[in-house]
Amino acid sequence: MRRPFALAAVGLAVTMFLAVPTQAAEKLRLALQKTGTTGWELAVVKAFDLDKEAGLELDVTELAAPEAGKIAIQGGSADVIVSDWLWVSRERAQGAKLTFYPYSSAIGAVMTKDATIRNVKDLVGKKLGVAGGPLDKSWLLLKAFALKRGVDLDRSATILYGAPPLIAEKAQQGEIDAALEFWNFAADLEAKGFTRAIELADVEKALGAKGDVVITGYVFDEAFAAKNRDALSRFFAMTKKAKELISTNDKAWAVAAQRIGPRDAATLEAYRKRYVAGVPKRAVKDEEADAAALYKALAEIGGEKLVGPARTLDAGVFYKGGESAH
Repeated sequence: MRRPFALAAVGLAVTMFLAVPTQAAEKLRLALQKTGTTGWELAVVKAFDLDKEAGLELDVTELAAPEAGKIAIQGGSADVIVSDWLWVSRERAQGAKLTFYPYSSAIGAVMTKDATIRNVKDLVGKKLGVAGGPLDKSWLLLKAFALKRGVDLDRSATILYGAPPLIAEKAQQGEIDAALEFWNFAADLEAKGFTRAIELADVEKALGAKGDVVITGYVFDEAFAAKNRDALSRFFAMTKKAKELISTNDKAWAVAAQRIGPRDAATLEAYRKRYVAGVPKRAVKDEEADAAALYKALAEIGGEKLVGPARTLDAGVFYKGGESAH
């Protein structure tokens, strides 16, 4: 006699459960470089439903160049971009309230096929291609390091500036003796038989860093962070999972590798190796301390053109609210 009542009760419970609205995913507007490794990670996020797991809706705008991201965050059309702590510090010195959370410590190297080039002293009298311009961070770090070794590269070597693809092409054609390249172009050259003669990670340590220093990070406004602390923490945890999958799961790596474009197996392996090496592994306070040491070296050699009016790294550059996700 009780069975119909029990079934009705179960039916009512199910109806009530279905009637409860599911919580809407929180939206984050991302403006990211199309060819950057963030594209790899977001592809893995989608493939493995990590965004749904994190309760996030990602509104992604893919950009042709990093400068477009800076314009987007300054104009309020993006919540999060990827840039470097040097730019964030300069913006803060000029009144902006941007802040930075570690993304990658991947940095380039001096690449060569010349067996006689093994250190900065060997660059004397050589033709060195520099990816970027005269105020590129990697170039200034190399210059500062060389000066500590008694070598003024501006005076003792022939310097050719250019976009990373151009410098890589010049190196392959033998028009330059060595190339200071961004990490991904260095990986390309590495797979083509070039040697990593001078590691920029070693240069950083010679200039006062204790470990591999994060170069790029997620950049967002302090006010946005204050209102969206939990969403940001879930975003950082989500991207950390994506990094772990790319590093350890071959299916995830296959998804990421599709974003790179046609490359041979050796080149793809070099990309993966250097990407994994760049995954941040330290506490934010340690990254901040090393960034401050490098900032001092950059300020001394690059001056206000590079760092802006502040002679020391602004204390608010590194975001402290994401540690639980790190």
